[in-house]
Amino acid sequence: MTRIKCCGMTRVDDAVLAARLGVDAIGLVFTARSRRQVGLAQARDIVESLPPFVATVALFMDDEASLVERVLEQVRPSLLQFHGEETDPWCAQFGHPFLKALAMGEGAAGLSRRHDYPHAVGLLLDGHARGEAGGSGKAFDWSLLPPVREKPLIVAGGLGPGNVAEAVRMARPWAVDVASGVESAPGIKDPARLEAFVRAVRAVDAE
Repeated sequence: MTRIKCCGMTRVDDAVLAARLGVDAIGLVFTARSRRQVGLAQARDIVESLPPFVATVALFMDDEASLVERVLEQVRPSLLQFHGEETDPWCAQFGHPFLKALAMGEGAAGLSRRHDYPHAVGLLLDGHARGEAGGSGKAFDWSLLPPVREKPLIVAGGLGPGNVAEAVRMARPWAVDVASGVESAPGIKDPARLEAFVRAVRAVDAE
């Protein structure tokens, strides 16, 4: 079954709806470079509203280690996710499971960096260019995913209800990650689009 992560959550109601629809993980963005940034208190409220077995992912992009440590202490996310130029040792220093995002805007060159992160529990392939923030709504060539996968691969970037089924069929990823594709505004999820997205993924899984 393809896992689903809905990123850029800023409201309790959206997170609760996502959980009710069967989303496996929600993403909370802490980097100031994002329009979907949440504060610590806001993030705690969202995490505390979730039912059991819904993972929480805290996203950073070239942020100070002290911010990551505060989030770990006060929010207690299931996973960390790093979107910038962080090295594998830097990401691993916190002793917490992490995902590393690879910018696929440059094509196969982005995928070549997947071996640079041996301690990552998974790699998130996003459609933006290197150095840009995620959540840009840009897709990439899903056929680039290698047939042999040393780690779980998560497809992100430009996904929405209309194309996620094609992405799952073509790439066969461990998970898909959506943000802008199910929003009415940055950080504000659209219930109908979110439901349609989950339904599209599950329909492919059932084929």
